[in-house]
Amino acid sequence: MNETPKSNRGRRIPRALLIWLVSFTLIALAMGIALFTTDSAPKKSPDIVWSLLFGVLGASILVCFLVFIHWLGCRRNLRRALVGVAIFATLLAIFYTEEDWRGKRAWENCKRELEAKGMVLDWEKFIPPPVPDDQNFFKASKKIGFSFVHSRNDAEAEFYAKQERIQLGPTESNSFPILDTAKTRPVVVALLTVISPGSGTLESAGNRLVLQLNDPAARSKAGQFLQNTIGRSANGSQGFKFSEFQLTNLTPAQIILQADPPPSIAEMENLMPADTVTNIGHLRVEATGAKGGFQVLLTGVRITAAADYLKWSDQYEPDFDEIREALKRPYAQIDCDYSQPYQIQIPNFVMMRFLAQTLAQRTQCYLLLGQPEKALRELTLLNDSRRILEGGPTGKPMTLVAAMINVAITGVYVDTIAYGLQLHAWREPQLIALQEQLKDINLPPFVAESLREEPVYASRWLETTTPAALAEMLPRHTSSLWVKWTDPGLLLFYVVPRGWLYQNIKVAVTLGQKLPDGFDITNNLILPRKAENATLEIGKAVRHSAPWNMWARIAIPNVNKALLVTARDQALANQGQIACALERYHLAHGEYPETLDALVPQFIEKLPHDIIGGQPLHYRRMDGGKFLLYSVGWNETDDGGIADDWVWQYPLK
Repeated sequence: MNETPKSNRGRRIPRALLIWLVSFTLIALAMGIALFTTDSAPKKSPDIVWSLLFGVLGASILVCFLVFIHWLGCRRNLRRALVGVAIFATLLAIFYTEEDWRGKRAWENCKRELEAKGMVLDWEKFIPPPVPDDQNFFKASKKIGFSFVHSRNDAEAEFYAKQERIQLGPTESNSFPILDTAKTRPVVVALLTVISPGSGTLESAGNRLVLQLNDPAARSKAGQFLQNTIGRSANGSQGFKFSEFQLTNLTPAQIILQADPPPSIAEMENLMPADTVTNIGHLRVEATGAKGGFQVLLTGVRITAAADYLKWSDQYEPDFDEIREALKRPYAQIDCDYSQPYQIQIPNFVMMRFLAQTLAQRTQCYLLLGQPEKALRELTLLNDSRRILEGGPTGKPMTLVAAMINVAITGVYVDTIAYGLQLHAWREPQLIALQEQLKDINLPPFVAESLREEPVYASRWLETTTPAALAEMLPRHTSSLWVKWTDPGLLLFYVVPRGWLYQNIKVAVTLGQKLPDGFDITNNLILPRKAENATLEIGKAVRHSAPWNMWARIAIPNVNKALLVTARDQALANQGQIACALERYHLAHGEYPETLDALVPQFIEKLPHDIIGGQPLHYRRMDGGKFLLYSVGWNETDDGGIADDWVWQYPLK
C-alpha cells in the first residue's frame, strides 16, 4: 500500500535519446541533400561520411543546448550563468582594450624611431600633385583612358567593357594563317636527283646545288643550301613562330647528287639529317617513284609568314598611332583618389603586356623582311610605352608590380634588339637611335622607389582598414559562410583585436626598411649579397606565423627575386648599348675591335659599367667574326662567359 512513486528521472534518458535520434536523422538528411547540391562543402571524404558527422555533432549540440536551457530554469542557476557571462565579457573587453593599447603604443614608438632616422612614413608625401589634362597621357582621349587604366571591381570592369577601347588581347582566336603540317601535307623543300658522276659537267647556281656524295663537305653544303631555301625565322613573344618566306608557296630547290652506285634512303637521310633545319621543323627524304628521284620534305612545322602576321596586325595601326600621339604628352598620371593605397587605380598591365608583345612581333617580322626602318618605328613605340608605367612627373606612387612590369617590357625590348643584331638587319641610322634609347634605360631607381614605398603602403593600408575588411581583400575570401567558419585563417581576421594590426604594421615597416638595401642608386649598382642578406633576415623574422606577423608575411615581397631580374635586364640593356656600337664598328671596319676602348668616342660616348660590381663589362673578340660580351652575373664571379654569367646572346652561325 505504501508504494514508492516511480521516479521521472528514468524517462529523461529515453526522451533525450529520442530527441537526439530525430535531430540526427533530420540534420544528416539535410546535410546530405546540401552536399549533393552545392560545391561549397568539403569534398575530401565521401558525402555520406560528412552527412553522418554533421548529424552526430548537430544532434549532440542540440541535446546539450536543451539540457542547458532546462538547467537555466532554476533561478539560482540563471543567476550563476549571468554572472559568468558578465565576468567573461569583462575579461574579453579588458583583453581587447589592453591589446589595442599595447599594439598602437608599440607602433607609435617604432614610427618615431624610424622617422628620427630619416625614413618617410607619411603616405601623404607620396601622393602626386595634379597635372594638367592636356599634358597627361591618360587624358589624351577616353579610348586611351579606358584602355590603359585597370578596373578595380566587377562594376568598373563591366562599365569599361561597354566603352570604346583598344582591342588588343588573347591570341587563341586570331585569324592570321598558320601553316601546320600536322593538318596539311609536308612542305616540299627540294627535289633531289641522283646521277652518275660521268653524266656531264654541272655547276651550282641560284636555286640549284650540285653535290658529290663522297665529298666530306657535302652534308654542310646541303644543310646551308636548304636553310637558305627555307629562310630565317623568329620566335615571337606570344608563342608564335614567324618565317621569312611564304612556305605554303615555296618553290622547291634543285639538288643534283652525283653518286655511283645510287645511295639508299638511309644514306640520303644521313646527308640531310632531320636536325639540319632548326627552329622551323624537321627534314625527311622520300623517293618520288622516278628513277633516281627523291624529295626533301619539311615536317613538324607550325609557323606564320611574317608578311601574313603584319597584314593581320595592321588593323591595330590606327590604335598604335593614337598611342604614339598620346605619348608625346610629358606626364602619365592616373586621375584618382590617392589617399587610400588599396583604392588607387593602376595601369592596365594586361594591355601593357599585349601591346609590348604585339609590337615586338611586328618588329621581328619587319626585320625578317629586311625593313629595318619600319622595325625601328615599332620598337620605338614599345620602348616609349614604358613611360605609362613610370608615373611621370614624380614617379610616385610606384608599386612593385608596375616597376616589375616595366622591367619585363624592357626585357622584351632588349631581346628584340638582340634578334635584329643576330640577323645583321640593323643599319647605321637604326643602331644610333637604338643606342640613344638604351642609354636612357635606368630600371633600378623605379624598383628601389617601389620598395621604399612598400612599407609605407602597408602601414597606411593596415592603419585605415579593419581586420574584417582585410579578410575581404584576400584572394581566398568568399561569401560562403561555410568557408568563413571552417577556414581558421579567414575566421581569425574577423575576431582579432585591432592592436594586432598595429603589431603587424610595426613588423612590416621594420622589416620593409631593409628592402632597398640591395641598391646603390648613387653609383648605379645592385648589390646581390646585401639583397640576399635582407631576404634571409626578413624570411627568418616571418618564418613562423604568429598574430603579430600574419599580415606582414603577406605584405612583404620577395626582394631577392625582384632585384635579380632587375639587375639582369639592366645588365642586358647596358650590353645592348655596347652591342649596337660593336655592330656599327663592324659595318665601318668589317671586323670587331680588339678591345671596347676602340669604340670610344666615335661609336659610343661612354662605356656603361657592369651593374654588378661596377667594373667594366667583359669583352673578348673571337674567331669566325664573333665576340663574347658578358656581365659577371648574380654570383659576382667572372666565370669566363659561361655558367652563371649574363652573356649577350650572339649568333653562333
